[in-house]
Amino acid sequence: MSQDFVRQMPDRSSDLARPMGFWQRVHIDPLMLILLLMLTAFGLAVLYSAAGQSAGTMMRQGRFLIIAYIGMLVVAQLDVERIKRLAPLAYLVGIALLIAVPLVGVGAKGAQRWLSLGGFRFQPSEVMKLVVPMAVAWYFAGRALPPRVEHIIASLIMIAVPTLLIARQPDLGTSILIAASGLFALFLAGIGWRFIFGAAGLLVISAYPMWQLVLHDYQKTRILTLLNPESDKLGAGWNIIQSKTAIGSGGWDGKGWLNGTQSQLDFLPESHTDFIIAVLAEEWGLQGVIALLLIYLAIIIRGLWIGMNAQHSFGRLLAGSITLTFFVYVFVNMGMVSGLLPVVGVPLPLVSQGGTSLVTLLAGFGLLMAISTEKRMMEQ
Repeated sequence: MSQDFVRQMPDRSSDLARPMGFWQRVHIDPLMLILLLMLTAFGLAVLYSAAGQSAGTMMRQGRFLIIAYIGMLVVAQLDVERIKRLAPLAYLVGIALLIAVPLVGVGAKGAQRWLSLGGFRFQPSEVMKLVVPMAVAWYFAGRALPPRVEHIIASLIMIAVPTLLIARQPDLGTSILIAASGLFALFLAGIGWRFIFGAAGLLVISAYPMWQLVLHDYQKTRILTLLNPESDKLGAGWNIIQSKTAIGSGGWDGKGWLNGTQSQLDFLPESHTDFIIAVLAEEWGLQGVIALLLIYLAIIIRGLWIGMNAQHSFGRLLAGSITLTFFVYVFVNMGMVSGLLPVVGVPLPLVSQGGTSLVTLLAGFGLLMAISTEKRMMEQ
């Protein structure tokens, strides 16, 4: 399937004579834009309730959304070939910023993940969610596919360096997303299943050494809590227990917007960030969750369609990896909130509160729009 994805080269000969429409001239994918506007508007309504009906929080999120949408439109205007040329430089700059984090970074909540420049604080790790798949797509775009063993090893090193730097901050959730974004580009390049099964086997073998030597105590606690949250009801298991209670109490119809007891009475920690889907489930019920999932599904399908119809291998790999990484965002967040995965601090994309995350995610969709509306030129 991955080989079919990257090898697909649609016949665009008829498009060469077709005049560009308005949306292509302004480099906007209208269907994707509508879906994103629906998702972020829905997210603002849920966030207002999750943040304790704080107008200030919603207004701050709204300002970040305006900035993020402007950034998306700016990124969409970039020429895909220019994006490709900038990919290796962006990767080197990103690695330099990650190295700077433990040296001159800003710490908060026991982790050092931020840099402060001119009074503006940002997470370099967020930027790497785009830079890593860009770099891997650039690396494979100039080579014959499916990739040879030495090229697979080189790409794995490119992925491993930022992943390990971020994991040491520590930020396990973001490091997982960074690794996934690069591995998706590698998978779509046509890597053989024997490598995939081999990697899975190595992961199983390395599980015990990682538990003993790599994972921090709080990360081990999260995994143990996943298996038995009732073992520490008032401590490590509190978040998951309250989250499950909120989700289960919503039923089909929910308790009504602004009427959730777990969130409004502050039983649910991090209700405006990592656990915001529990607020949605409690107040809007299963029907609200299904509506949100349908929007996410439509965005993912549209992103994959853009990737499969891209003009060049670079665009196909980049669009596919960005879209599949977005899927991992949704899957991991909902999995950890429902108690199916350990809590790793991954927000619900474009719904949870967060400035840098919003800007990065919508910049990624700007890249998708640039790929979707690029001039219909056959690959040389």
